Amino acid sequence: MMDGILETSGMDTVQDSNQKIEGEEKQKVTEPAEKATPPAQKASASPEKPKAAARPAVGTSAAAKSKTVESAPPDPVNTMRRRIIWTAVGGFLATNFLMFLRFFLPRTIFEPSTIFRVGYPTDFGFGVDTKFQQQYRVWVVRNAERLFVIYARCTHLGCTPDWKPSENKFKCPCHGSGYTSEGINFEGPAPRPMDRAHVELDPTGQILVDTARLYQWPKGEQTHFEDPGAFIPV
Repeated sequence: MMDGILETSGMDTVQDSNQKIEGEEKQKVTEPAEKATPPAQKASASPEKPKAAARPAVGTSAAAKSKTVESAPPDPVNTMRRRIIWTAVGGFLATNFLMFLRFFLPRTIFEPSTIFRVGYPTDFGFGVDTKFQQQYRVWVVRNAERLFVIYARCTHLGCTPDWKPSENKFKCPCHGSGYTSEGINFEGPAPRPMDRAHVELDPTGQILVDTARLYQWPKGEQTHFEDPGAFIPV
């Protein structure tokens, strides 16, 4: 009986010791868990402090201002002024460049053909015909014996004389030289008669004139107005 009591008490003692050990282990497990609680959770428990208002960065505000300036539309008045100034400068440079080219490049003057037809001999009456003066600078003259063509150039300085039918003479408007209806000089500074152009009849019977071949009567020398080609007999 004594042995049974000892066994019973021994078992109770073992159970108590086991329970004590289990309680101590539970306490050890609980304490690290409490110690491992993050500071964030503790901070959340305390009342939150008001946050300071966020300030924009200096660089960001400068960039925004620059974008605002860049996005502003250009002033139309300034744009028009610049356009006018550049146009004026360009026109000035172009004008001077053209003057430069004109100075160094040879000048070409359009001249009509030196060979042309003026019609048939029967198309002209006696006297001076001025219908070809503007186009070819010639006068067609016909008298009782011949038909010839006077080149309308004063032998003084090359001006074009005017035909004066009321005075029956050619008069140079430049220096007053006078010529008869046949182009013979008789007043003013002209040194000799006006030249006569080469004339001939083509196969169709029309008068063919060539102002590149001129017949002259130099002062104090023999005349060439009687040379073949200086006139057409009629």
